[in-house]
Amino acid sequence: MRVTIRAYREQDLDTILEIWNEVVADGIAFPQTEPLDPAGGAAFFASQSLTAVAETDSGIVGLYILHPNNIGRCGHIANASYAVRSGARGLKAGEQLVRHSLEMARQLGFRIMQFNAVVATNAPALHLYEKLGFVRLGTIPAGFRMKDGHFEDIVLFYYLLGSDHPDLNQPD
Repeated sequence: MRVTIRAYREQDLDTILEIWNEVVADGIAFPQTEPLDPAGGAAFFASQSLTAVAETDSGIVGLYILHPNNIGRCGHIANASYAVRSGARGLKAGEQLVRHSLEMARQLGFRIMQFNAVVATNAPALHLYEKLGFVRLGTIPAGFRMKDGHFEDIVLFYYLLGSDHPDLNQPD
């Protein structure tokens, strides 16, 4: 499947809301509990440093948001979230979204990508981040409340975007 990653456009809103809200409704990966409505979604996606979509011949299959993880003296650390339509998972669109976000984060001047809350039961995400050279920082026990109310661990990751310490992105 040929996937093109491009910047979000206003006419993409309905499709990316559908994809984003599907992940929220699943209740196993995103911390949000409420879906985005069109007005809130438009503001949310426009407020990011970058919102990008993954597109195939059949349309948009995924997206990511990229923004600072913090402010001020920690504003050089990026954070991103990824959403892929359930029917398109396993087709490598997610990997292409992550790779693209790393390059765009570099271009936007970020030095580090940090993921604060990768749910430990999200094996495809854990595998992908480790494959791409993200470094596992540790685990927060019971850091994520699943949709059914039980708690799962979350894993923190980082990836150095600059060349200051390229050896630190090597998996153990």
